[in-house]
Amino acid sequence: MLARLVSWVIKALLAVLLFTVVWALAYRWINPPATSLMVRDWAAGKTVQRNWMPIETMSPRIAHAVMAAEDQHFCAHKGFDFKAISKAMESNRNGRKLRGASTISQQVAKNVFLWPQRSWVRKGFEAWFTLLIEVLWPKQRTLEVYLNVAEWGDGIYGADAAARHHFGRSAADLSRSQAARLASILPSPVKWSPHRTSGGIARKARSVERSMSFIRREMSGCLDLR
Repeated sequence: MLARLVSWVIKALLAVLLFTVVWALAYRWINPPATSLMVRDWAAGKTVQRNWMPIETMSPRIAHAVMAAEDQHFCAHKGFDFKAISKAMESNRNGRKLRGASTISQQVAKNVFLWPQRSWVRKGFEAWFTLLIEVLWPKQRTLEVYLNVAEWGDGIYGADAAARHHFGRSAADLSRSQAARLASILPSPVKWSPHRTSGGIARKARSVERSMSFIRREMSGCLDLR
């Protein structure tokens, strides 16, 4: 009886692992139809704004800005930025303001494949899907999916919807400053606005804009943007 139970559990685990591999591989070519946050908004009766745009069509400025703000080592790491994780742990241990260390790959794993509530179970699945993304997807696809599923405001998802909502223009036509301002609100896009001209958001936007030239040089080895 015990042997049968163990055999069943092993088979079930293998089936789940195989399903996740096939699921992640499919999204290398198929655009994710929705995320758990979008489903949450639909269930709450909210209007969801989302316009999928290929990364080649977007202004490269939004890619530069997002990498500068969220993951400056995106092209170098294998899904996890261990230096950033170490700094975050030290900061949190010393009682300073909590800081995150999630890479773009981890955020894609969380947004596309998982649910929003935090738990150790979800963190385990997040790590697994991050590994699958790094193995099965090129970096450019990871960034493309991120730019199209990231939450950029209440019911606003993706760079193109965010550009149209905040600046009345396509993500293909964003200026350097506008891209930096959009990227600067990503940690808390529902509460923060890219139109702030003073305070922490404005300072972060200026910092992001200063870093964009460095990011453009650094990403040349892993991304091919116009």
